[in-house]
Amino acid sequence: MSTAEVTVHVREGCHLCEEALAVLRPLVAGHGARLAVVDIESDDALHRRYLERIPVISLDGEELYDFFVDQEDLGRRLRSRRMGGA
Repeated sequence: MSTAEVTVHVREGCHLCEEALAVLRPLVAGHGARLAVVDIESDDALHRRYLERIPVISLDGEELYDFFVDQEDLGRRLRSRRMGGA
């Protein structure tokens, strides 16, 4: 079983992004998952796709939340993956 990966699309100076990261770091680490932080300003296509929605949080490539982290839902999803669920 592979380690779950939570990806968050952010940009510098975004207070919602900072708040999401403050929630995500301990939550993801506590479930033994990886956290990937992607700066949308590093790529024009990412910037166009995500600018009006950031932060955007994905789990294993599936976009789950825009603007905020649903801690309860994400925790449930991470537990499910650790236990071998989809």
